[in-house]
Parts: sequence; C-alpha cells; structure tokens
Amino acid sequence: MTPMHLRGSVVAERVAWVRRMLHSIEKLPTDTFENFMADNRNAASAESYLRRGIEALLDLGRHVLAKGFAVATTEYKEIGLRLSEVQVISKDTAVILQRIAGYRNRMVHFYHEISNEEIYNLCTTNIKDIETILQAILDWLQENPDKVDQTI
Repeated sequence: MTPMHLRGSVVAERVAWVRRMLHSIEKLPTDTFENFMADNRNAASAESYLRRGIEALLDLGRHVLAKGFAVATTEYKEIGLRLSEVQVISKDTAVILQRIAGYRNRMVHFYHEISNEEIYNLCTTNIKDIETILQAILDWLQENPDKVDQTI
C-alpha cells in the first residue's frame, strides 16, 4: 500500500456521525439513574448511540491510517496503537482508544453482560473520552491539511 490523501468526505461523514451519536446521548435524561430508567428504551438507545459513535470513531482512525500512512489494521484495538506510532494521537490517548475499542467489542460480543447501570455510567462519566479522541484526530488534521483531499 502507498500513502495517499484522506478523503475529505469520509472524514466529514465520520466526524458528523460521532458528533450526532454523542449529541443523541446528551439528549437522554441522564441527570439521575432513576430518570434514565424511567423509560427502559433509554438504556437501549444509549447503548446503540454509544456503540455506533465508537464504531464511527474507530472507522475514522482506520481511514487515517490506511489512506494517510498505508497502515492496515485488522483489529479495532490496533487502531489506537498505530495512530500513536504515526503521531496522530499521543500514547496516553492511544491507551484510552484501545480501552474504548475493547469495550466496543464487549458491547457486540458480550452484550448480555452489560447492565443498564454500566451504560448509564459510561454515558455520564466516560463519554468525554470519545470527544477527546475525536478532537485529537481533528487537531492532527488541522495541522496536516495537505493530507486531506477535499475534491468531490
């Protein structure tokens, strides 16, 4: 593989998707667990928004690696490490992304082990980790505009 330009449309779509999922979580009643569980659809919605936001973030990272650096990844948990190696994100941020990727895998494969309390806690205390990683990638893109093809 040869490094190429990132597709601006792909970047924009993934960023918008992550932000839309985070915004949807923010609109849920998360002031207390009781309010969150007043409608059992909130937990299911939160889990879906969280998983899809994480997947879009990981897909963005994979796109940066594949197009910008010709680095292929086969596992979601690799993406953070590889982004750190090419200096898109810091090592500390990579550790957080690896943990998030592992959690995404747990959501998909061990969904029956995840409680509503766990989803609530993730949405109220850990959601900022996704924002932090997204911002780190956006900062790198801002510093490296020559890596992005903006043509349609």
